[in-house]
Amino acid sequence: MRHPRIAAIGALLGLAVAVPAIAQTQQQQPQPQQTGHVRVGTLRCDVAPGNSFVFGSTREVTCVYTPTRGPAERYTGEIKRYGVDVGYTSSAVMLWGVLASTGDVGRGALAGGYAGVSAGATAGVGAGANLLVGGSNRGVSLQPLSVEGNTGLNIALGVAELTLTAAR
Repeated sequence: MRHPRIAAIGALLGLAVAVPAIAQTQQQQPQPQQTGHVRVGTLRCDVAPGNSFVFGSTREVTCVYTPTRGPAERYTGEIKRYGVDVGYTSSAVMLWGVLASTGDVGRGALAGGYAGVSAGATAGVGAGANLLVGGSNRGVSLQPLSVEGNTGLNIALGVAELTLTAAR
């Protein structure tokens, strides 16, 4: 009972300090090069709820990739955040535009590891952005289309990793 209150108080105090840093980080995030990258679909991931500790968190994700051509694909995996990440979130949805170096992306091409910069803040309903690069031969970029729909109390700023496996 006492620990969630301590985490909530710490998150609120950290939020006052982190919000300006998060805004600055979001403005400085690298954008994928527009030349040579083609939008091939969207990826929606539902993120499992959980607690975050001072130096990071790991959450399970279930994702659906909807290509511009062809049937939808399902993926499972996990997202990890390293850096300041304190609090609790009960739910989150992440939506990315999927960009590839070619327009011909085969089935299962999103499987693999992704890395990038992560920033977000939640107090009730929050927002965040995550630009990630990886997948098959690091030829896929996930560009944020929609902010996270977090509910809970959390701050996060650091490096994010996403690992996706084609679901069976």
